[in-house]
Amino acid sequence: MAAITNDWKEALSPEFSKPYYLKLYEKLKEEYKTRVIYPESKDLFSAFDFTPLKDVKVVIIGQDPYHEPGQAHGLCFSVRKGVEIPPSLVNIYKELSDDLGLKIPNNGYLEKWARQGVLLLNNVLTVRAHQANSHRGIGWEEFTDAVIDILNREDRPIVFMLWGRPAQTKGEKLNNKDHLILKAPHPSPLSAYRGFFGCKHFSKANEFLCQKGLDPIDWQIEDI
Repeated sequence: MAAITNDWKEALSPEFSKPYYLKLYEKLKEEYKTRVIYPESKDLFSAFDFTPLKDVKVVIIGQDPYHEPGQAHGLCFSVRKGVEIPPSLVNIYKELSDDLGLKIPNNGYLEKWARQGVLLLNNVLTVRAHQANSHRGIGWEEFTDAVIDILNREDRPIVFMLWGRPAQTKGEKLNNKDHLILKAPHPSPLSAYRGFFGCKHFSKANEFLCQKGLDPIDWQIEDI
């Protein structure tokens, strides 16, 4: 399986020897060997690879990876170029258009965000093909709790976008006064009209970053 190689490695190293993680590692080895698991093992830690800890400015928390072929590649809400844009991301793009006047792109590949410091973190990092939430409860939640704890302790401004109840529950322990916590309903078609549309999280995040002397995020995804 893939390994974390940047500054996240040192920050997360205490987790790698804990009983839950050793059990999770063995479970994943068996799952990848015997089933179709998304994302591919080489993309397992892409969120960390693309966004080193020292560069994190914004955190977006998803639930678990897309579970259909060709979709998941390690960044929450993102899909590879050439893959149909999922409904939740369609709504994210709609809000970006309304909030910042951005053009809605023809692809859902969000690496550009990640490279600017947007940590696109799923609560659970793997899933069985065609089975949403199938890896819930095998240990990922504890691992990503540790990620959130590390970020919470960072002595610098970070924006957390918590969309939907699961993400907001994940962020309940966030208490660092240097950070900005933004909450809204999930962008899925089932809930986006309850307050995700109009939340203006993207402009609020950029205003906060600018106030703190940091470069704003260029949220525009280019067409391919």
